[in-house]
Amino acid sequence: MSVFTKRLKQARLEAGLSQERLGVLADVDEMSASARMNQYERGKHEPDFSMVERIAKALNVPESYFYAKDDEAAWLLVVFHRMTPPDRQKLINDVRGMMS
Repeated sequence: MSVFTKRLKQARLEAGLSQERLGVLADVDEMSASARMNQYERGKHEPDFSMVERIAKALNVPESYFYAKDDEAAWLLVVFHRMTPPDRQKLINDVRGMMS
């Protein structure tokens, strides 16, 4: 199982979406949405980056999440993505302070 397929299935299940619903939210034709998402999750086909962008938006995760090999890094990417801009800046400042 590739990193992409693992992350896609994980994010979809955490969002409580069926493959069909995710496909529809990612602007895939309703008649092929389920089959297409199933092929992506099984690794039979890899989506192009514009499709990855649409899937990421539907799941409220950053595109980079799908390619993070480390589970903790993937989790941090999602958490950071979902933070408000002021909270992001505070976190960045706090981490910079820890590094100096």
